[in-house]
Amino acid sequence: MARIDMLVKLFMGFVYVNVILGYVESSYSGVTGYHDAIRRMALVKAAHIIRNGASQPQSYSTPLVVSKSRVLHVTDYGADPTGRLDSTEALEQAISDAFGSPVDAHLMEGIADLGGTEMHLDGGTYKISRPLRLPKTSGGNFMIHGGSLHASNNFPMDRHLIELWPSSASSSYEYITLKDLMINSNFRGGGISIINSLRTIIDNCYISHFTTNGILIQDGHETYIRNSFIGQHINIGGDHREKDFSGIGINIMGNDNAVTDVVIFSASIGVMVSGQANVLTGVHCYNKATALGGTGIYVKAPGLTQTRIMNCYFDFTGIVAEDPVQLHITGSFFLGNAFVLIKSLAGVVCGVNIVDNMFSGDYTGVEIVQLEQSNVPFTNIDQVIVDRNNVRGMVLKSTVARGSVWSNGTTWTVDFSRVLLFPNLIKNVQYTLHAGATFPNHVLRNISKNCVTVESNVPVSATLHVSVDQSMVGYI
Repeated sequence: MARIDMLVKLFMGFVYVNVILGYVESSYSGVTGYHDAIRRMALVKAAHIIRNGASQPQSYSTPLVVSKSRVLHVTDYGADPTGRLDSTEALEQAISDAFGSPVDAHLMEGIADLGGTEMHLDGGTYKISRPLRLPKTSGGNFMIHGGSLHASNNFPMDRHLIELWPSSASSSYEYITLKDLMINSNFRGGGISIINSLRTIIDNCYISHFTTNGILIQDGHETYIRNSFIGQHINIGGDHREKDFSGIGINIMGNDNAVTDVVIFSASIGVMVSGQANVLTGVHCYNKATALGGTGIYVKAPGLTQTRIMNCYFDFTGIVAEDPVQLHITGSFFLGNAFVLIKSLAGVVCGVNIVDNMFSGDYTGVEIVQLEQSNVPFTNIDQVIVDRNNVRGMVLKSTVARGSVWSNGTTWTVDFSRVLLFPNLIKNVQYTLHAGATFPNHVLRNISKNCVTVESNVPVSATLHVSVDQSMVGYI
């Protein structure tokens, strides 16, 4: 009887182990090697029971705690990783489940913390026929990553493949990460739309074949785009279709965003900035040459710009800024006659620094900084500094200049009109008349048309050294 009792307990032990394995399999499907390790542990436990007897009393028991993973694999939802079948509903269900299991915490008021939930694309390519729009319920601390999305042939022409688009005017999403994604818009709409969202990260993404925007940022706060490649047509320059490139690589219509280490290789406009307090660093634009009507970075925030462009590479395409107020361009390389164009809408240009850049051209007389005043001339000019740029094969323009001239007579004139940026504007002059042993009286007579004239009371052989400044910065 004792032998039968021991065999029954041994059998029940095996049943218990198999139930546990089945439950763990359903919770951790797809984890390589995990099932084998669990089975080996079960065999060890069974051997221990056989050696030591199934009826041995236990001094204590430890309940098994199984936690459901927060990594949602879209293939478990029936998504087709080959891209042949439409996976829209499967991906939508995965997103819905992610937002349906918040943890007992929150981010900004009213935004639930999803606990770091991930929607994993498992390295597949998924065809979708409508945008993947986050649910109306708020949420944050969520990531979509690890695969490719491809718009179907009936995808809406005016939408984006991934949309963070709250149903109300308030922010519903915070700390959403889109990472390691290949997004193909199939020339039907755009790639990613971030509307009124907080602290969004787009990292290591490749976005192509859009017709509107590769990435759209509207309102919200602190979207960070980094280490990504964006282009309407896939190429490495010299594309025969370049004159027909359209769309905008990154369209920033909000404040406090950052673009870092991004390549935009085809679009009509590389980056459009129409908000304030944005920073662009390490951006390489060869989206569409200026000669073909393209613009690398278009700063469309007249009257209050507050934009920093640093350490960027403008490859045959340049910068356009409308009535800029507080604009900083520095440490950048302009190749192929690329230049900075300051465009007048209301005649305002204030607080602009264009300093410490490199310009390279083909010796055809293209100026490194140009003014477009066909609408109205610039009349409100204050604290504009264009200086310390080095130039090869282009025409240097500056707001600071130095020059010398020798003459034997009573007047000396230094003409700065070829180098000074603004016509007929000199506000600060410093000069020295070097006349050797002679001590004539001399005076500054004229600064009109960007020419400085000094006159002495007696004829003398002397050299005039002059420094001028258009920046209109007050010196005390």
